[in-house]
Order: sequence, then C-alpha cells, then structure tokens
Amino acid sequence: MQKSSKKKPLRPPQHQRRQPGAEHRMKPLPQAQPRSQPAGRLQDKIALITGGDSGIGRAVALAFAAQGAHVAIAYLDETEDANTTALGVKDRGREVMLIPGDLSRERHCEKVVRQTVKKFGRIDILVNNAAVQFPQKKFTDITTDQLLRTFSVNIFPHFYLTRFALPHIPRGGCIINTTSVTAYRGSAHLVDYAATKGAIVSFTRSLSSMLAEKGIRVNGVAPGPIWTPLIPATFPADHVADFGSDVPLKRAGEPAEVAGCYVFLASAEADYMTGQILHPNGGEIVNG
Repeated sequence: MQKSSKKKPLRPPQHQRRQPGAEHRMKPLPQAQPRSQPAGRLQDKIALITGGDSGIGRAVALAFAAQGAHVAIAYLDETEDANTTALGVKDRGREVMLIPGDLSRERHCEKVVRQTVKKFGRIDILVNNAAVQFPQKKFTDITTDQLLRTFSVNIFPHFYLTRFALPHIPRGGCIINTTSVTAYRGSAHLVDYAATKGAIVSFTRSLSSMLAEKGIRVNGVAPGPIWTPLIPATFPADHVADFGSDVPLKRAGEPAEVAGCYVFLASAEADYMTGQILHPNGGEIVNG
C-alpha cells in the first residue's frame, strides 16, 4: 500500500478570535521556562516588560526572575495568563506587579511607569514588547483604522514609555525593543506590521546614539516564527498547523528559546553593545 505524501502538521489546527490571544488555550502550550540555570546576572534589577503576560514577554519575565530581577508586567486584559506569569515570577522568589490596560493610550503608559516606580523606586530594564498584527491578502484591504491600530500598539508605546521611564532609568540601565524578522525580509501579508517593526529597528539605533552619553544601552531582538498566542489569534487554523515550517530549522521557536537574548542584552555581559539587534529566527539569513 502506498503511503500518503501528506505531511503531518507540526501542531493541531487552531484559531482564536481575539488578539493578542490567550496562552492557556493553545495546544501545545508554549515553552516559557528558562533553559539555563540561574546565575544572578540581573540580581535585584527592576524590569518593566510590556506584553509580559504570555508568549515572549512571559518567557522574558520568567528568565529575568530566574536571574534575580523583580518584574512589572504591563498587558492588555488577559488576566488568567498574567496571573500565571506572576505566579512563575513569585515561585522564583522575586516580586512582581501586574498593570493591565491599553498601551496605545499615552496616559496609560504614564500610569504604567508611575506605578512601577512607586513600587520599585526605579526602572533598570525597559522591555518594549507588546504588539498586534492583522494579515491582509491585498494591500488595498489595509484600512485606515487598521493602520492606526497597528502603529498605535506596535511603535507609539515605545516612544511613550521610553519618554516617561527615562528619568527613572539610572546610568547602566538599558532598553530592549522587540522587532521582527519581517523588518528585514518584509511580509506580503503583514505590510503594516512589518513597517512598524522596521520603525522599531530605526528607533533602536537612533535612540542608542542619543542615550549613549547617559550610559543607557538600547538594543533589540528580532524573532522569527515563535509559538505565541498571537499566532492562533491571527491566522486561520490550517496556517497555524504548519507555522514555522518554512525556516531552515523547519519549526517555530519556543518563547524560552528567545528569552536568553533579552537576558544577555540586559546583563553586564552586553555592556559594550548598544544599537544592535539579535536574530533568533530559526536560521533565516537577514541583512542589517
């Protein structure tokens, strides 16, 4: 009997109706637990992470806590996911603060910084990570409302939060921005999303020059396909089933496989790095 040539999907087809998606509904669950042993590289540092309730943000929060940092997590309204992340931080003996709300609103970004500083006194590490994406097959289907929403979530909060946080970031502190492989190779169905991610690269490089004399480093991470709640909340079920299979490693990465980049950039090991982008993307070759 001839065997079927149809490939087995990498994961069950699935779709969620609302962004940024709920991690606890994903099958399989993303792997967020740190893969390296704690070494105290961020001992008693204060980190503010946006989109820290799930996905890459959750993995970064857990990795930072494992390295000794206390964490403030800004997220939209995914309470169950955020509580799970908070429990993981507490299990590592670190303090955590949850701040829900819409980061596209400038006043809320001010509130996030104010509450973080009120609890912890300063911000040593700012991680601008929250994002949304809305795929469209035709460029003419990108409405003005979608365009404004994508930019207002993906890049404007980088400016808002950085502006409000800077007076509270001491010399030796750092800012880490999440961009994307799409900033370098583009994306035919995520044109507006890729445009915001390209803006984040330029923002990172420009801000790094501006803040160098203050002793504040600014770097970024450009993940490739990573298994996060944003994926089933964005794409149809059949696309989700094979998500990530087109990169050289033939699979999507796990959030935990990205978190180490953030730990490195936040640590003293990266003291001579600013204006740089790290590329955990499964083997895609990018320029820039």
